[in-house]
Amino acid sequence: MSRKARFKEGSCGRRGFLKLLTVTAVGAMALPSESEAFDLDAFIQRHFKELDKEALAKTLRRLEEKYDHDYGRDDFKVRADGPQPGVHYAYALNLSKCIGCRRCVQACVEENNQHRGDPERGDRIDYIRVLEMEKGSLNVEKSEHFYDHEVPAEGKYYMPVQCHHCNDAPCVKACPVEATWQEPDGIVVVDYNWCIGCRYCAAACPYWARKFNWVKPRIPSEEINPDTHYLGNRPRYQGVMEKCTFCINRVRRGLNPACHDICPTGSRKFGNLLDENSVIRQIIATKRVFILKEEVGTDPSFYYFFD
Repeated sequence: MSRKARFKEGSCGRRGFLKLLTVTAVGAMALPSESEAFDLDAFIQRHFKELDKEALAKTLRRLEEKYDHDYGRDDFKVRADGPQPGVHYAYALNLSKCIGCRRCVQACVEENNQHRGDPERGDRIDYIRVLEMEKGSLNVEKSEHFYDHEVPAEGKYYMPVQCHHCNDAPCVKACPVEATWQEPDGIVVVDYNWCIGCRYCAAACPYWARKFNWVKPRIPSEEINPDTHYLGNRPRYQGVMEKCTFCINRVRRGLNPACHDICPTGSRKFGNLLDENSVIRQIIATKRVFILKEEVGTDPSFYYFFD
């Protein structure tokens, strides 16, 4: 029997059970559907950081079986690669080169198994928003988020915004159940099985980076990326938060984020902030660098610069 056939359909587990207990306390939240059955293994699963090696391996196998079943596949891989010592990931984006093509947005959606949404409603989950700005202005409040014309437009420049993986992250402080935290390599992650969907993190984030699953994410089976990470691009649940993880499933295996590799102009630069010879350190030392909303004191690992 294939592993997808062995998995019992429907599982709300601990996350769904906690929603039932806390819905009146934290406000309107999406609840598990009536078709979801109770899953004891999911219910007793401990926080990711508390799982020992054996429990983690069992959890990864269970999730692989679940996703194979849910999406009619037999090739899901859920990894849990840990952080490398001496690494703190950081991003830099050249605003002089970005043309606003939004290929990074699409690559991110495909790599990270984000909800495709209803085309008529336009409710797809995007981790990256590309802002169209007036040249000479840094007023993001007056930027255009939903432009629909040929780019680059005359008199405009473009500023992609995503999770900044802050070293003093307000989203982490806001979470009442410690479902989100910063890893030693600088990546701010979410344990989707621990998140209760209160959305406090979204309210706390100054970069609009947190996304909430109002419905069970809709991803066609043929579009699924089966190569996933527990703390990253594995399929999410209805009623939980998600966000950019610098493509943790890629970078912890020595690759660049998908948005970095798809950029046609080389606007995006990614590397190790602790490496004096990295491209990130060279940019900080030689370019006109600025931090978006620096006044809020989040100490982000995301920088913008001009040639």
